[in-house]
Amino acid sequence: MPALSAQAAVNSSSTSMAPTFLLVGLPGLEATPSWWAIPLVAIYLCSALGNGTILWIIALEPTLHRPMYFFLFLLSVSDMGLATALMPSLLGLAFANAHAVPASACLLQMFFVHVFSVMESSVLLAMAFDRALAICSPLRYPALLTHGVTCKIGLAIAFRSLGLHLPLPFLLAHMSYCRPQVLTHSYCLHPDMARLACPGAPSAVYSLGVVLSAMAVDPLLIFFSYGLIVRVLQGVGSGEDRWKAAQTCAAHLSAVLLFYTPMVLLALLNRFKLPIPRPARTLLSYVHFLLPPLLNPVLYSVKMREVRGKILKRALPRKVGCAQ
Repeated sequence: MPALSAQAAVNSSSTSMAPTFLLVGLPGLEATPSWWAIPLVAIYLCSALGNGTILWIIALEPTLHRPMYFFLFLLSVSDMGLATALMPSLLGLAFANAHAVPASACLLQMFFVHVFSVMESSVLLAMAFDRALAICSPLRYPALLTHGVTCKIGLAIAFRSLGLHLPLPFLLAHMSYCRPQVLTHSYCLHPDMARLACPGAPSAVYSLGVVLSAMAVDPLLIFFSYGLIVRVLQGVGSGEDRWKAAQTCAAHLSAVLLFYTPMVLLALLNRFKLPIPRPARTLLSYVHFLLPPLLNPVLYSVKMREVRGKILKRALPRKVGCAQ
């Protein structure tokens, strides 16, 4: 097998980064890889179409130039970036059974996968803050979340996403590796690469700090924001008012669950060493990275009437009066 021949070429006792990392394919499909390229390409094209439509409609419609839709714009950017960062190695495995990936390409993919993952988490947190402010303080909302404040939040998201992960490729590139450089996924992730390093590597401590500062803190703050929203909704007079307020959060809450649930399940599986088959773990990791870019545009198009209306208005041909 190509994977075995490539693995044999790796020097397990090397003290510096070898020229390649070895990826694993989808379990059970290594012998016939090409057919599962079809659903991968279909998922990517649908994700590109959905997120491209969201970006297009928000950019063109002046009525959508508001904080909520600015954050939705950033969410589509992060979704599209995440799907694009994953595709090269996935399609290489599917089309050519290419398990060996140059270290430079692996580091580049790792960097962008983590950057766009943290960007998505940050945007979901900003959207929770936006919804909490709109529901809890509707009269002060326009004064508090001005255009300038919204732009500063966007810059903070970009700085956080890039700044947290910029050192990682350089740390990994200068680390010593005492194990064969065989990864456990079909793409390059920092924890997966760092575990192959010799004991005492400083990257592990930095990686833990990045995880705690983003993927652990963000869900807690989102949960806190929804706690404030629920408390306010309990005091709203009629059930209809509560329903309208809850509807404004439906798409965002669905996106939060879609992004964090597979990640939490994977963390629990790894933490407690549960006897889950490897294909199930691999499928869950695919769901975590590929399903949000695919479904988020659908969720926001269906749940948000204004977005749906603007898309239909732009997509459907205008009627021309017969008398003209």
